[in-house]
Amino acid sequence: MPSKTIAWAVHLFTASGAVLGVFALWEIGRGEFARAAIYLLAALAIDSVDGTLARRVGVAERLPRIDGRTLDDVVDYLNYGIVPVVFLLQLGAFTHWSVAILPVLAASYGFAQVDVKTEDDFFLGWPSYWNVVALYVWLLDLTPAVASAWVALFAALTFVPLKYIYPSKLRRLRGVTALGGMLWMIAMAFISQQQPSGARDLATWLSLGYPAYYVALSAWLGEWWSLPKT
Repeated sequence: MPSKTIAWAVHLFTASGAVLGVFALWEIGRGEFARAAIYLLAALAIDSVDGTLARRVGVAERLPRIDGRTLDDVVDYLNYGIVPVVFLLQLGAFTHWSVAILPVLAASYGFAQVDVKTEDDFFLGWPSYWNVVALYVWLLDLTPAVASAWVALFAALTFVPLKYIYPSKLRRLRGVTALGGMLWMIAMAFISQQQPSGARDLATWLSLGYPAYYVALSAWLGEWWSLPKT
């Protein structure tokens, strides 16, 4: 049936993110960080829309033997939790290789939480955006001490039960947030392909406006001033 074919196509689309993760690892191993960045961003772009596509097509009803959420988690754990850590290791971003343990364990905990996605459509705890961290550590050329400190902070925030927005399921400002995210990914793809320069540094700092917006919106809608009960 055509409907099942479409559902399979959506699952294949989600799974293609894992293929991009493998290519990212390959480029990282060759020291080609700019190419790896493109694969990471492409995988992020897929993840930003595949859930919406799956819900619209009704893949759970059409292919009940395939768990789309499990597939999505497997791909996301690779691209959000493993590939970025290898990126940072190869980059020499840590004061000691053992620092890499922190994001891997934090991501493992984050993805394993039963209530990591709340009933009101938020992420509970910092949602393991290690791909974003890796890109900024590289583009801003942070020292190992500074990069390690940021990694330790974000790893700790994974265990703090603050609510972070789930962009594709936002109940308020979804359109603005989605547009901003799309523009951010395009900007980051462009910036990552430029040679190091003052202009690239400035563009990178300006691009932090969207992550700042994400955090501010999470704090507002997630009511950070009132910690949820665990």
